[in-house]
Order: sequence, then structure tokens, then C-alpha cells
Amino acid sequence: MSVWAIGDLQGCYDELQRLLERIAFDPASDRLWFCGDLVNRGGQSLETLRLVHSLRANSSVVLGNHDLSLLAIGERREEDQRKVNADLQRVVFAPDRDELLTWLRMQEMVHIDRELGWMMIHAGLAPKWTSQLAEKHGREVEAALRGDQYRQLLRHMYGDAPAWNPRLGGIDRHRAIINLLTRMRYCSPKGRIAYEEKGVPGTQPPGLYPWYAVPGRVERDLKIVCGHWSALDLFIGHGVHAIDTGAVWGGKLTALQLDTGELRVVQVPGRDKPAPPPRPRHRSRPQRAPQTSQK
Repeated sequence: MSVWAIGDLQGCYDELQRLLERIAFDPASDRLWFCGDLVNRGGQSLETLRLVHSLRANSSVVLGNHDLSLLAIGERREEDQRKVNADLQRVVFAPDRDELLTWLRMQEMVHIDRELGWMMIHAGLAPKWTSQLAEKHGREVEAALRGDQYRQLLRHMYGDAPAWNPRLGGIDRHRAIINLLTRMRYCSPKGRIAYEEKGVPGTQPPGLYPWYAVPGRVERDLKIVCGHWSALDLFIGHGVHAIDTGAVWGGKLTALQLDTGELRVVQVPGRDKPAPPPRPRHRSRPQRAPQTSQK
């Protein structure tokens, strides 16, 4: 049996098929960990969702910011759904959309296998979060997404505020947890996220650090695999294995084997035609009104 983690797909269905062939994936014995952002921009989000859904007995999935955005879009009025990009429209107007979106909503925020010695998140962790705290807080959001009031969370989860504080409650608490787990790249030593900074380390302003290299951060007892930060390319350091290698931007799609003592990375080329770059996200006051999440 082999366990493989796979980086951000963003609707790159053909590339995922090639990667599964390259690693000789055997659904009778192997297991896949998907680092989130299954959808958006790649042109084949519906096919990608259907494929990962078909592999659900053999897979663990954590939700990324684009996955959560899709869930929020799925709850909007039809006239608003028709304003999103064509790739996501194909999902929300598909005949099996309810099955796919309900399954997606039931996925994890944090996946941990202590026997294997790994944890999977989409983006990052607060500097003071141990693996136990990350799991606890992730489960809070999962419970809300799986509960009767999930639509309220999806309506109000957007916004850059508040910064994480363990005393937060309600929607503010859930939003802060979601932002850390699905949107973080750089932060201050106190864990305040710098949402606008997305470049490679060394380009950020003074006082900001990659989330995995913040001075005074806690030691974590598990190796971490994550995605989200495509500018890093393949990054391994500080106990973190970041494997979003920009398949949707014409980079590569990456798989990392987790059940071996050796570092084994397998990659296939990404999209022949890179997706258009995201529109710049304007600096503004913290907002709560729904908007499409940008990565």
C-alpha cells in the first residue's frame, strides 16, 4: 500500500489523470491525500470533482479556499451563480451538483494520521497552534459545515477580520479559523495574517514571516503537507512539505509519497495553456458581504 499527497488541482482533470498513471495508483490498495483547492480556473472542475468523488473510499480531502468559495456559490441565487466563471458554473448547474457539493461540504479542514506521522492542511497554522489545537479548531468548522446552520456560515465566512484570538466565538471564530487554515501565507509573530503578500520569501515587508518560519512558533509533532502557496513551488523545510507547484498556471502537478522514509516526489506537467491570472484584490476595510475568494 502507498499513501500519496497531491497538490492543488484547481480543475486540472487531465493532469490528475496523468499523475495517477505516473504513480501507478491502485485503488485496491493505495490511498490519496488531496491538499485542497480541487476546483477553479483549470477548465475541468466538474470532471475533477467527479473523479475525486469517485475515489472517496480511497481518499482524504481537506477544504481549500476555492472549495469553500464553490460551496458558498452553490447557495446563492441562480442569477448570482451565473456571474461566476464558466468553470464553476458547470459545477453549480450540473445534474449531480447536489451530490457533489454535499460530499464536498463533508470534507475535513485538517487531516491527521498519527500512526503515519503526518498532518495535512490547505494553507497554514497559527504560530502557537500545535497539531492537537489545529485538529480541535478544524473540527469546530467541520461541525458547523455539516450542521443545520451551514448556510449561515457560508454566507458570513468572508472577510479578513478578526485576527485569531482563542476568546472569539460564533461566526467570527469560525471565520478566523478558516482564514488561517485556507488563506495564510505570511503572518506576524502574533499570527496576524498579511493577506496581500503572496510572493516568494524575501519579498515581504519587515515584520512578516512565512507562517512555517515565524520566530517563537511552537514545535509540532507531525510532518505537515500543504498546498495553497504556488509561488513557493516545491518547498520542503521546517517540517513542512508545500506541494502546490502551480499546475493551473502551467507549472507542475505534484504527488508526494508519505509512507516511506525516503523523499519521493513525482510530478507531471501542468496545463499547456496557463489559466488567466486572478484579478488583483483591492485593499479595503474588512468585509463580510459574500464575494468570490481569490488565491
